[in-house]
Amino acid sequence: MEHVALWGGRFSGEPADALTELSRSTQFDWRLARYDIAGSRAHARALNAAGLLSDDELSEMLNALKHLDDDVVSGVFAPRPDDEDVHTALERGLLERAGATLGGKIRAGRSRNDQIATLIRMYLRDQSRIIGGKLLDVVDALVSQAERAGEAIMPGRTHLQHAQPILVSHHLLAHVWPMIRDVDRLVDLDARLSESPYGSGALAGNTLGMDPQAVAEDLGFATSVWNSIDGTSSRDLVAEFAWVMAQIGIDLSRISEEIIIWNTKEFSFVTLDDAFSTGSSIMPQKKNPDVAELARGKAGRLIGALTGLLAMLKGLPLAYDRDLQEDKEPVFDQIDTLDVLLPAVSGMIDTMVLNYERMAELAPQGFSLATDIAEWLVREGVPFREAHEISGACVAKCESDGKELWDLTDAEFEAIDERLTSEVRQVLTVEGSVAARSGRGGTAPDRVRDQMDEARKQISKLRSFTNSRVEAR
Repeated sequence: MEHVALWGGRFSGEPADALTELSRSTQFDWRLARYDIAGSRAHARALNAAGLLSDDELSEMLNALKHLDDDVVSGVFAPRPDDEDVHTALERGLLERAGATLGGKIRAGRSRNDQIATLIRMYLRDQSRIIGGKLLDVVDALVSQAERAGEAIMPGRTHLQHAQPILVSHHLLAHVWPMIRDVDRLVDLDARLSESPYGSGALAGNTLGMDPQAVAEDLGFATSVWNSIDGTSSRDLVAEFAWVMAQIGIDLSRISEEIIIWNTKEFSFVTLDDAFSTGSSIMPQKKNPDVAELARGKAGRLIGALTGLLAMLKGLPLAYDRDLQEDKEPVFDQIDTLDVLLPAVSGMIDTMVLNYERMAELAPQGFSLATDIAEWLVREGVPFREAHEISGACVAKCESDGKELWDLTDAEFEAIDERLTSEVRQVLTVEGSVAARSGRGGTAPDRVRDQMDEARKQISKLRSFTNSRVEAR
């Protein structure tokens, strides 16, 4: 069939080849083809309800759309170089299957503006569930590692310096909660994505008596937009999705950075599985944490996609502007990046082996029990201001003598302050330090078990979202 542009009637000449190439978007928006066809089915039913398609015409139209959908899935039908976008290509496909008279009726009452605004929301609702499910696989791997760690202890750090002893499981679960919040953000975003712009037309709505709410329900949306201009020209929800994708990248990068550090000889906290490591082309001894490094690197790519999208959106006047063609590639790239990155990260975490003995060896070093001395003094009635200074004096003594806090003799404790009796030794163990932090959110074993139970509950709840799918008729 001869190519006809959807907007050609007003023009007497053909567009320049450079404009045609610049305008072409099928190289990236073809992934929306099945959503476009679903929209056309709902639109055909709305035309029928408005008396603009007879029942027989509706049946023929739906059959032609089913034929087109099957051909898109099988690859029999694909865009041609002269197809401007997914809508142009699919209208050509429909005309080939339904004929020019019937197929030409589908365009009544809609615009590419409200079509694309609807399709991108449909696509992002599906991808929220797919990406969210893969992120929960990373969460499951972290929880599994936390379970295996039991009551193993490691050095907790601030500023990458020894701070206080903590449970290994407590540290691993600290990476779980941000990821749970990421999926929860996708659940929250889905409520806003569940408003259909279909029926907004180019910007002002339609005059043909079609019901946007019926189309919305047909496509699995909860409702339709209240403002047609907003429906066609706003992409804040695309930007919000892009922000969540960037935040997921950041959260993956943070755990990956730690794994990279833990994998060094100096730390020796972790051994990575061969399947998720690579070697060096020149140094035979090397075992490199490539998955973690790629996760760290791709976080920059995910952030860059968000930044580019926001910069494109910042100066657009109402209503639709062609700049909005640039809203899709950034999020498509984010989705494709996370689609391959998330399984690699979950596999790396699930198969890595933690060196609990090495972690336990370092846990009490670096004067990490100094705060415990101060808090012991507080329980003995010493104001914390004084207790902090006394504990600091203990550290200074150990630094000058080249020893740790538990190496101080009773006489040395008493010489620092007479209130430091031999009873202070009861807090100079990592086990005692960890067990003492028994408030909600603390690192005590009982609290970590409570935390793990709550994490499992929230993961199960979020799985019900990620395992669901939005059904269009």
